[in-house]
Amino acid sequence: MTFVRKQLGKKGEDVAARHLERNGYRILSRNYSCRLGEIDMIAMDGDVLVFVEVRSRSGESFGLAQESVTARKQFKLRQLAWYYLKAEGKTGHSCRFDVIAVLFDGKVGVKRLDHIENAF
Repeated sequence: MTFVRKQLGKKGEDVAARHLERNGYRILSRNYSCRLGEIDMIAMDGDVLVFVEVRSRSGESFGLAQESVTARKQFKLRQLAWYYLKAEGKTGHSCRFDVIAVLFDGKVGVKRLDHIENAF
């Protein structure tokens, strides 16, 4: 991944974190890593544990950012979430998977943010 893409991803995660906090979520972890991979964000929405995948784009020429969360990525996120739940002793917790798609406009900043709750 190029430096510019990493910067865009980090910026998107920052925007997503602020969005979640403004909407009453409590962020438990950002960039949770384990031997299986990484989850962008883990948060609490009331008593529901939310695993959040953040996708950022600088334009729409390659489609919507949320469309890049493929079946393969969803499978990987489910594995990562299960690993987290077991490691943290939270296997009985209610949980869901959200996707936050951030579209940036180079001149104005954030052009659009789509928060898809219970995305898969």
